[in-house]
Amino acid sequence: MEYTPALRPPPARAAGRLLGTGAALAAFAAALSLLLYRHPPSALIIVAFAVVILGSLWLTIVAYDVALAVGVVLLAAVRFQPAPADVVFAVLITVGAITSRFRLRRVIPGAVLLVGAYLALNLVAAVGVADPQRAVSFLAITFYVACFGLWLAAYVTSSEIARRITRCYVAAAVASALVSTLALLIPFPGHDVFTRIGRAEGLFKDPNVFGPFLVPAALIVLEEILTPRLLQARRATKAVLFFVLTLGVLFSYSRAAWLNLVVGLVVVLVIVSFRRGGGKSAARALAVVLVAVASVAAVVAFSGSLSFLEQRAKVHQSYDSGRFRGQSESITWALHSPFGIGPGQYERRAHIAAHSLYARSLAEEGVPGLLAILVLMFATLGWALRNAIRGHDTYGIGSAALLGAWLGILLNGAFVDTLHWRHLWFVAALIWAGASRFESRSG
Repeated sequence: MEYTPALRPPPARAAGRLLGTGAALAAFAAALSLLLYRHPPSALIIVAFAVVILGSLWLTIVAYDVALAVGVVLLAAVRFQPAPADVVFAVLITVGAITSRFRLRRVIPGAVLLVGAYLALNLVAAVGVADPQRAVSFLAITFYVACFGLWLAAYVTSSEIARRITRCYVAAAVASALVSTLALLIPFPGHDVFTRIGRAEGLFKDPNVFGPFLVPAALIVLEEILTPRLLQARRATKAVLFFVLTLGVLFSYSRAAWLNLVVGLVVVLVIVSFRRGGGKSAARALAVVLVAVASVAAVVAFSGSLSFLEQRAKVHQSYDSGRFRGQSESITWALHSPFGIGPGQYERRAHIAAHSLYARSLAEEGVPGLLAILVLMFATLGWALRNAIRGHDTYGIGSAALLGAWLGILLNGAFVDTLHWRHLWFVAALIWAGASRFESRSG
């Protein structure tokens, strides 16, 4: 077979890539410097981050795919920012950009344009903010998670990569769900690390993030039970994994996570029922779900958690009125500031967390920012729906599961501030990768 040398990019393009990478690194370094100046870390944390950065750089250079696997596993630990996974992925993205492994042309153009438009509106809104340090640190995280989503969508180009990502994500989610559930039920030494006020939270800083993090994994496992592609395990083993993930979602006591899971399950059942042999597949999926529900009910009864579960299941909680009051005020702020009050300024005005992606976008980026994020979210939903209807998986990752997960995340955005959820951009990237795969084929 004749060897064909790789074509080098034109000097102008190479220079532009290096300039863009340098600018991104400079922005990241400036934001990190401001963050460290405002919140000086201890010597131990500095040493730990230095070790993580140097280790990530070494691993990325020696074994890029292994570094990716490590980063995906670390997505299950986001207790502080930047999280360990952020450091790993920042190194991966930077090295990928320099070595031409990160190519935006592999991503569906609509996603690139919409993400770019939203980031641009964030920059416009950042002019003249009341708290510049908060704006810079918040915008840096927004910039990072958006780049992470685009990079991952560009990198998932084969079944081998999709298999590695799926296995690492499912393994991390199952381990997190199992340890957190046991920590809630059995007071072993250090169990409080994985719980908060009687709720499972894993290595996240909020149970309302931990619960939804498990949902896409549960839906992927459910579709793998019906159509095995990437997980080499018996159906009974996969059913146990699904049960563990369901327990984790339940014991997060997050109403948003419960809604996410229920919506996702309904979507998967509906989609598979319309495919070839759908009646049998839907019946099998329904049987798995019913067995899981019965098993979860038994665990709840055995653990004596029913009363707390009933309390959390109430539609209106005591703190909801404060949330809604702050969200309603975002309309007033948007009217006074057409391009918003600036990134990360919501809490400074409302004195309470946003608890809504859409309220935050309206307040901080104005009506243009709200429209941009809504178009991005619904365009991604459209791509996910098209993939699911046509049966186009993302190199083996089930399109029904991704559609269900994304619809649940989209609904969560009305009740939880999901902008910086790493798994939101993770799921979006897998949907974009699937859409790009078949769009490039048709082209």
